[in-house]
Amino acid sequence: MNPAARLTAAAAIGLGALASATAQPAQQPNIIFILTDDLGYGDLGVFYQNQRRADNNPGRPWHRTPNIDRMAAEGARFTSQYVAAPVCVASRASLMQGVHQGHATVRNNQFDKALEENHTLGTVLRQAGYSTAAIGKWGLQGTGNGPDWTSHPLNRGFDYYYGYIRHIDGHEHYPVETIYFKKKARQRGPLIVWENRNDVTAGLDKCYTTDLFTARAKKWIVEQKQNAPSKPFFLYLAYDTPHAVLELPAQAYPAGGGLHGGMQWLGTPGRAITTASGTPDSWIHPEYKDKPWTEVYKRHATSVRRIDDAVGDLLQLLKDLNIDDNTLVVFTSDNGPAAESYLSEDYKPAFFGTYGPHDGIKRDCLEGGLRVPTITRWPAKIPANRVIAAPTAFWDWMPTFADASGLTPPARTDGVSLLPILSNKGAPPSRAFYFEYVNKSKTPDYPDFEPARRGRLRGEMQAIRIGDMMGVRYDIKSHADDFEIYNVVTDPKETQNLAAGQPALQAEMKARVLQMRVASAPAPRPYDNEFAPAIDAPAPLADGLAWKFYPGQFPWVPALDGMAPADSGMVPRPDTKPAKQHVAGAISFTGYLQIPADGEYTFHLLARNGATLRIHDATVVDADYGYQGDTEKTGAMKLKAGLHPFRLVCRNAKDRTAPRLDVSWSAPGLPKQPIPAGAFKSDK
Repeated sequence: MNPAARLTAAAAIGLGALASATAQPAQQPNIIFILTDDLGYGDLGVFYQNQRRADNNPGRPWHRTPNIDRMAAEGARFTSQYVAAPVCVASRASLMQGVHQGHATVRNNQFDKALEENHTLGTVLRQAGYSTAAIGKWGLQGTGNGPDWTSHPLNRGFDYYYGYIRHIDGHEHYPVETIYFKKKARQRGPLIVWENRNDVTAGLDKCYTTDLFTARAKKWIVEQKQNAPSKPFFLYLAYDTPHAVLELPAQAYPAGGGLHGGMQWLGTPGRAITTASGTPDSWIHPEYKDKPWTEVYKRHATSVRRIDDAVGDLLQLLKDLNIDDNTLVVFTSDNGPAAESYLSEDYKPAFFGTYGPHDGIKRDCLEGGLRVPTITRWPAKIPANRVIAAPTAFWDWMPTFADASGLTPPARTDGVSLLPILSNKGAPPSRAFYFEYVNKSKTPDYPDFEPARRGRLRGEMQAIRIGDMMGVRYDIKSHADDFEIYNVVTDPKETQNLAAGQPALQAEMKARVLQMRVASAPAPRPYDNEFAPAIDAPAPLADGLAWKFYPGQFPWVPALDGMAPADSGMVPRPDTKPAKQHVAGAISFTGYLQIPADGEYTFHLLARNGATLRIHDATVVDADYGYQGDTEKTGAMKLKAGLHPFRLVCRNAKDRTAPRLDVSWSAPGLPKQPIPAGAFKSDK
């Protein structure tokens, strides 16, 4: 039976047997993602501060986070969750678009750079039928003063926005008073709080941003349940604390919490929220007021405790609205702790050990800069008091939320769904985790950091985790520079460099970092001009590629890992023969591409309904979001001669148009031409 005939029969069975690509679960969960700014792994009680408290050592001060600790006891705690980069803008960009920094278009310190027009957490969940809101700090809008920024949240999948759009505004936590940023406000214009595209700063007197964003978030959640009680919602709540100026609230957190207590939105000019009275930047939490600490550390502990109060308030609201059981709440931070206060007295994370049992802080590609405290709570699905030690990353949240909403995630994502491990029904697949970042500053010389890295220049940094091993390079001059290699499971502080005894792993890491990323011209690296090495040829090989067909009404080119195909076969080269029956679905073509000579190869892809091409783990051509059918998209990758893993996924729509898929290549000395059948190989 030929592929076309087989497909008709398989589709008749497969469409009934397989879960629809757009099938919604019985009840989609509400999703709240709480992102803090510069909160360290060791800033939370349940992650590290409680250990210091138990030590009862006056030389090791501690602070408390009782509400967040309670959230952890009621859900799951990730002890090895990584951000994409140890700085806010790159970390948030990768989170929002589900990719690591080797695929992101916002890298390094590109503050306020526009998030590319592609899938985001907002677009994916809106496609799944969610109401979507972003409240708090954004910083990914593009240049200019607005309100018509290219990458305004309303242009990236969110129905509603309230907060600071510009990166610089998030350094000051009283938007009207601008207590510490008056000079910068004169230079750059006043701080602005935006509601959608409107400046709503006037009337926000004495509003501390943690309180302001909490009150507005609670109001939005209540409105969703009033106006569309059966519609799920997604809230991205991005606090701008304890980042930058260590400012204090104006008064104590209101008692109670939830629907009728805690922080409330009043909406009165000059009294917009419950705590918009008293003296701004004055209130220190009573647990810390009489501690024998200098004021800057009382400020930090109060700032973190204020976030803790807000989390408790929000969780109580979910209970009061009777939506607690089916709401997935994630709490985390955008990078490691920062050594900054913007006050006359410096703040040092070493005082509380807010980097936890690690070395490194914000801007370090060490565990202390990349590993963040992450807690999830979803009473209907997540068993209580779970500790998840498996490594996970920010780019896993897009596929996780897509999975929870009933959708297959976009193929572009570098992540995997965490639902199996959250529900204790499986573990994530073995995979590598990739990081890159540059900064001209130095790692602090804290006494509890390893002597060799105290005061070390950061420069170009790169890291890759394979299994339990983390490879780290600082101040990279060329790709020949070796990785330091640490077992971060048994040695999370990265004290024992195992590189000398790991030559094979060293070679693997140097190969994988070239096979997982694509270069970005605005963020040049010293290894951009290296050629990704070929793999050792598995033997024996067959000619052509393996194809698999997955029926379903996919809204985008889907990530197909873990799905069962309805049909499969072999083809000499990628073509549309498996899709001639116009059955909606997706087709994958997998195998190896034989590269004839070292060079930079440009791949030309044309598809009727969208496609993505990966070579090794690098996304080379992304013809999906916003793709206009039958137009050519290109991408380039530097490749060594030999065999390279090849994976092409194309989407097929259920319509009467003939499917189309053209794949060509070109290189110096090689004019553009269809990739010949002889260049494709697959496992026998």
